[in-house]
Amino acid sequence: MIREKLKVSTQTLQWKCVESRVDSKRLYYGRFIMFPLMKGQADTIGIAMRRILLGEIEGTCITRAKSEKIPHEYSTIVGIQESIHEILMNLKEVVLRSNLYGTRDASISFKGPGCVTAKDIILPPSVEVIDNTQHIANLTEPINLCIELQIDRKRGYRIKTLNNIQDGSYTLDAVFMPVRNANHSIHSYVNGNKKQEMLFLEIWTNGSLTPKEALYEASRNLIDLFIPFLHAEEENLKFENNQHKMTLPLFTFHDRLVKEKLRKKKKEWKFIFIDQLKFPPRIYNCLKKSNIHTAFELFNKTEEDLMKIEHLRVEDLQNIWNILLYSKLLFPK
Repeated sequence: MIREKLKVSTQTLQWKCVESRVDSKRLYYGRFIMFPLMKGQADTIGIAMRRILLGEIEGTCITRAKSEKIPHEYSTIVGIQESIHEILMNLKEVVLRSNLYGTRDASISFKGPGCVTAKDIILPPSVEVIDNTQHIANLTEPINLCIELQIDRKRGYRIKTLNNIQDGSYTLDAVFMPVRNANHSIHSYVNGNKKQEMLFLEIWTNGSLTPKEALYEASRNLIDLFIPFLHAEEENLKFENNQHKMTLPLFTFHDRLVKEKLRKKKKEWKFIFIDQLKFPPRIYNCLKKSNIHTAFELFNKTEEDLMKIEHLRVEDLQNIWNILLYSKLLFPK
């Protein structure tokens, strides 16, 4: 039984995981309750959480397959039991878990006869298959099946575009959502003289995340949407041409004393890689994707430069500066 408490004004909110089960490698179920809530709060939280769970959590899947030996999507190959279309549909169902961002390459190289499953996919580092037994194709003759794959991590879903038949490349309908379904229900009860509510939240995932992990990610995403309102200040707002423009906050990292301290050290930072610093995985991946490999390169980036990096948030900048300032590797005593 899991119990967390959060103090809100004069009442104590509690949540519990009342049921958790694994129906299969690709289907996890969790049921959670939150109480006590005032009238109307359960519906507000339930609707918001359901929308975030289904639409805002990122997932990883195969988005493209390529093989030069395929004449068209609905063709068949001698020695392969399935049609090309069936193989593509099987690849679409492969469930992956990853914390990487952007596009990655993978491949299948299998010599028949035999059954090709998800375990035969050659994946990049930090990407794993949830169900190794997922069927892809059945080779009945001693032939080679070679397929180049493309993997993306995004959110929501993407309908495939027109197939590029010239290079034997085919896009797949990509369902990035790790949460397959989410429901909420409300139980009303009387506590003394007060009418209160209890929120029930049900979550089904594809196995790349547990329901508890999905609930955590959804909560973080929902909180992140409101952070700008919590830190909004009038001096950060400028009105030009009847449009609102927000300037980024100045961090301790840029004050005069710190700048002087860093100026003396930054030449040595050319030989200190961000791999050696204790950045969270998401921030580390964002920096690597933007070709920032050393502490020196990171120091030379302005706040505006960093905010242009995809998936990097305003609060991440404060985290980056704090890690740099208090790193024993950069500033040994």
